[in-house]
Amino acid sequence: MSHFSFENVVSELTRLDAPIQNGPMMRWQRKALESAGRQTSSNIAVPLSPNQARSTKTPGKTPKSAGKLSSGKKVTPGKSGKKDKVPAKTPSKTPGKGAQCRFIPNRSTTDVELSHYAIFAEKQDLSPSKEPYQHQLTDAMNLKQVPQDAKILCFQKQKAPTAEGHNSNLKVLYSSNKCALPKTASTRQISTQPDRILDAPELLDDYYLNLLHWSSTNFMAVALGNSVYIWNASTGTIVQLMEIEEADEYVSCVRWVKEGTCLAVGLSEGKVQLWDAGQQKLMRTMTGHSSRIGTLDWNSYICSSGSRSGLIMHHDVRVAEHIVANLSNHTQEVCGLSWSPDGRYLASGGNDNLINIWDASLGSDVLPVHTFTHHQAAVKALSWCPWQPHLLASGGGTADRHIRFWNVGTGSCLNSVDAQSQVCSILWSTEYKELISGHGYSQNQLTIWKYPNMIRVADLTGHTARVLCLTMSPDGTTVASAAADETIRLWKCFSTDKFKKQTAYKNSKETQDFGLRSSIR
Repeated sequence: MSHFSFENVVSELTRLDAPIQNGPMMRWQRKALESAGRQTSSNIAVPLSPNQARSTKTPGKTPKSAGKLSSGKKVTPGKSGKKDKVPAKTPSKTPGKGAQCRFIPNRSTTDVELSHYAIFAEKQDLSPSKEPYQHQLTDAMNLKQVPQDAKILCFQKQKAPTAEGHNSNLKVLYSSNKCALPKTASTRQISTQPDRILDAPELLDDYYLNLLHWSSTNFMAVALGNSVYIWNASTGTIVQLMEIEEADEYVSCVRWVKEGTCLAVGLSEGKVQLWDAGQQKLMRTMTGHSSRIGTLDWNSYICSSGSRSGLIMHHDVRVAEHIVANLSNHTQEVCGLSWSPDGRYLASGGNDNLINIWDASLGSDVLPVHTFTHHQAAVKALSWCPWQPHLLASGGGTADRHIRFWNVGTGSCLNSVDAQSQVCSILWSTEYKELISGHGYSQNQLTIWKYPNMIRVADLTGHTARVLCLTMSPDGTTVASAAADETIRLWKCFSTDKFKKQTAYKNSKETQDFGLRSSIR
């Protein structure tokens, strides 16, 4: 007979009042489990223990169903303290009703790329209902078959190659390492292909001649052999202005007056002819030089000419005795003449590698204000800066190949850059702080430079022989280049703001030209 003490009785009663450990979960325990499952993101559902369930939801009193099974019968513990094992009711398949756990996927533990590859790597057979739609889609896409890894939008063939030198305005460059350019930055596109090509047969391949010039009235004059032709840039028509009858003579240079239709033509026999291009009429012939005239330039009514003898003459076209000044400091042929925008200085370059700066107010038979001896070859390219009257740009021949900048006020060389090719001509842009240079051996190209840092903006190629001379359209947008390959190419390299500049020069020039024409004797 067992011996019962007071301590044993208290311990047995305490054990009987403890919660059931091995029995099925109660209804309030399942609800607590479902509530906790909705708050977790784990892939594995862990059932709550009775103690966890009580910490989650603590009823105010013992639930009525706490001592009952799912069948509704009351649990009666035996004297041995063990609970009767009654099978629990089969859990319902409907989520939320008797479900023991919930599966919540966790993206951080999922290999999305591997899953995507596994789906598309395995060939899946289409159902009979989807096969007609698949064939219809294949025909609409003009594909023979649709591979498993094909994209809906793709190129059937490779894109056609882009033409050489073509710049698309729709081209956008993306970079994750560079900051985007500000909106104020220039987005100007420079075409590296000529806008038009004109044939120029019998164009003399002579570096020292100036055979091309564009007028302020939009007419281009070009000397071809012993003839001069006028090309109307507005209509595209061409007329022959004059022709030399002597077989051994030729036209050595042409130059339009700054305003009007008066054209000065220099001949190989040392004469200067003045032609009215509008009426195709010879107005006068001026003599004085003993050899060919390779360069001409205008300063109002003064026409300056440079000859092979090294002599420079100023011709006043208003008077019968037209020679008003003789400038003789060059020892070889004068191949470049250019008046400054204010008409005060005349720059001359010759085959003796010299640049002379002449002051117009000093008259005849005087020494130049400055003589620059930095170039190591003939100096033909001379051009004054349009926004700095005292700034002059010059270019040397094959043995020099340098572009130099001069301050004629102080007589100093401001900068020098190696162009790596013979320099035949230089033109300043009136719209941008840029200049363009024409080159001969060895690249035969045109180069656009950014001033004053002299960074190459673009190279315009296409000529197969050396470029002989350049000229610019009156609106400053187009540059024409004449080369030894007997072609004239027009390049639209300087775009302008059409709202900023107005082409009203046609009407205003006619009155000025009439005044000059009536004063020529």
